[in-house]
Amino acid sequence: MIGLLGGSFDPAHEGHVHITREALKRFGLDAVWWLVTPGNPLKANGPASLPERMERARAVMRHPRVKVTDLEAHLGTRYTARTLAKLRRIYPGVRFVWLMGADNLVQFHRWQDWQGIMAGCPVGVLSRPNQRLAARFSKAATIAARARVRDARRLRRGACPAWCVVDMPMRGISSSELRAKGAWPK
Repeated sequence: MIGLLGGSFDPAHEGHVHITREALKRFGLDAVWWLVTPGNPLKANGPASLPERMERARAVMRHPRVKVTDLEAHLGTRYTARTLAKLRRIYPGVRFVWLMGADNLVQFHRWQDWQGIMAGCPVGVLSRPNQRLAARFSKAATIAARARVRDARRLRRGACPAWCVVDMPMRGISSSELRAKGAWPK
């Protein structure tokens, strides 16, 4: 099973590394692919250039079971639902799990075809500072409450829809904070 962690990674940082390692362990994943997106449709301002973000992501994420990719740029997709559909066609025998931070679950209902994403791919949600309660009571979590599983390892073999929130030690770092401090030039 391959975990897919998509995002702007603007910039990639130790928090991304931490949740990736936790996802490998807690969901029993064989690998994680970072999908460094060309741009986030839900953000008003564009990120730093894709080559800059890829270089930074590869510098911070060094793990033999993690692959940093710009697959969405090659696939020509910007929306998760479309990316997943293409990946399933390209890799028909591979089972994927979509990984996201709890902050993304809070606004997941705004994603294009979020219910289709959940219906076709298990979703692993990782804790984020100050987001636990908001995530658990978010619109998407409420609508998909019956699909929630308590045991993270069940995402490996369960039918969709299925999603799970994993509580774990957290790191209080964010890309927004790094940009605000001037630690990541645009």
